[in-house]
Amino acid sequence: MFSKYRKATASKPKAAPAAVVAKAAGNTPAEQRPDTILRKPMTPKVKAEASTLERERKRKERLTEIKIELHRELLENLNLAALEHAPEKELRAEISAIASEILEQKGIVLNREDRQQLNNELYDEVTGLGPLESLLRDDTVSDILVNGPHQIFVERNGKLELSDVTFKDEKHLLRIIDKIVSAVGRRVDESNPYVDARLADGSRFNAMVPPIAIDGSLVSIRKFKKDKLSIDDLVRFGAFTEEMAAYLQAAVATRLNVIVSGGTGSGKTTTLNALSSFIDNAERILTIEDTAELQLQQVHVGRMETRPPNVEGKGEVTARDCIKNALRMRPDRIIVGETRGEEVIDMLQAMNTGHDGSMTTIHANNPRDAISRLENMIAMAGLEMPIKAVRSQIASAVNLIVQASRLQDGSRRMTSITEITGMEGDVISMQEIFKYQRVGLTPDNKIIGHFTATGVRSHYSERFRMWGYDLPPSIYEPTRM
Repeated sequence: MFSKYRKATASKPKAAPAAVVAKAAGNTPAEQRPDTILRKPMTPKVKAEASTLERERKRKERLTEIKIELHRELLENLNLAALEHAPEKELRAEISAIASEILEQKGIVLNREDRQQLNNELYDEVTGLGPLESLLRDDTVSDILVNGPHQIFVERNGKLELSDVTFKDEKHLLRIIDKIVSAVGRRVDESNPYVDARLADGSRFNAMVPPIAIDGSLVSIRKFKKDKLSIDDLVRFGAFTEEMAAYLQAAVATRLNVIVSGGTGSGKTTTLNALSSFIDNAERILTIEDTAELQLQQVHVGRMETRPPNVEGKGEVTARDCIKNALRMRPDRIIVGETRGEEVIDMLQAMNTGHDGSMTTIHANNPRDAISRLENMIAMAGLEMPIKAVRSQIASAVNLIVQASRLQDGSRRMTSITEITGMEGDVISMQEIFKYQRVGLTPDNKIIGHFTATGVRSHYSERFRMWGYDLPPSIYEPTRM
């Protein structure tokens, strides 16, 4: 059946080790069976539940042992070079046929449900990322966090929870990591124990392996959303209000320079994506990112991605290199996915030299901290300038700071929109236009709060009016609860 996917000289399936056959038949040697420790007396009902859980655990262990053995046999029987262009239906049928043949030779009998589960997992092992595939297909999961082979956490609705997905062992996990990084021309081993990469669907991938990772390899996957959230979606989800959206539309359309500030996982990239929807189609946009995540919908977009050094320590392309080159490519706007180092100098220079409407994100807890972070990055770049000159450069370049935050209940909110209005002596002047006002907590720890204007009229109101965005004075009026 489908012999074109089998190797011409496929070796005969090896006899299963005695331990595997024993486990498959349910005859686990007594010395290998885990002891059940009862820490306190249990009622018969609890004992029955514990017995059921124990049977389920043993069933999973049995299937895992069989899957590992069959996967090894499949690799010997399948012509991997022919699989790249094989239709999924044919490939699943071929894997099912080979698996059935091997199970029959080994005398292993499985019910229909276990056989179907085994075939699906074998398909994921051969063509995908093994145990991670089911989590990657789950649209409710936004982050996958692997702490060694036996502990995989996922984030759903802003909250972390332990999943029931595991790897067989550290070797199994390392094989999947190597499969991911080798696909994008990178490597990870003892001499280079950490790596950044991008999955085929655009998801951000980071891994750190032993000896740096002490208890097993650490993997973080930030899943890529196929359908980006629009401004209307974010307003509907309660990330900000319609009035704030109208203000942001005017700010982006009139080419104010915007910084999106926030902590890890606060939704900075999602906010930047949403704000970019207000950019006119006639403008030329260049994006620069370490890992390409932005999903701009405009016609004229040039995307750039930085590159780490190769094995010899050469060939690195930094964000600063990309920004310098972007300035020679006649951009109307430059969007930097995240500013975290010396590239801040070139970003501010671009904002000050005719590339109005540029945007970037930085890590900071509030708008004032964002300004301090910019100052620190300029200092770390080795640029010796008086602090007043540095602040004057920032005040001249940056017009608006949008603060995104992930609150303690897991919800993400735009907690502040703050304008930079200039300098007063040695201090950068700022005024907050909108904010999120927290009121309290519900009994189930959900945050109670509301968005409100501060009552301060925008410093750029005249600019908005001149560009055709005459916002009504009512949007600046505080909300009375």
